[in-house]
Amino acid sequence: MTAADIIERLVADGHTVATAESLTGGLVCAALTEVPGASACVRGGVVAYAVALKHELLGVEADLLERRGAIDPDVALQMARGVREVLGADVGVATTGSAGPDPAPGGTEAGPVPPGSGFVAVVGPAGGLVRGFQASGDRARVRSAAVDSALDLLAEALGSD
Repeated sequence: MTAADIIERLVADGHTVATAESLTGGLVCAALTEVPGASACVRGGVVAYAVALKHELLGVEADLLERRGAIDPDVALQMARGVREVLGADVGVATTGSAGPDPAPGGTEAGPVPPGSGFVAVVGPAGGLVRGFQASGDRARVRSAAVDSALDLLAEALGSD
């Protein structure tokens, strides 16, 4: 399902979407808003690149971030849930990961996260989904793969609603 298909489905279902992005720095929201008519369903996005902003803006539990670091499936789910609430959307989509070239620091329960690793999450009326991804290449390729993963998961979630 393309971004255009996702927008069409959201509009047909009368649902809105918001993004919470770290690794992708707004690229998921940009992919959605490239589609004509996206304003009918895209509420907006939050780029929470700094770890503290994941807690302060999106409500990710501070102790979770401290224990496991920002690149974690539960962090991705809480980011998606948080942006859904903060921006008043029916569906929240989140990305978090390491674009490289160096490993990202992990929390006290996790070591460094290898470049190209991350998580995408979607939270909507039917519940939440989270998926890990692994990509190779430079930062641009990793970030592009993360966008694709987020859109694929969003399409999957919309198909199950």
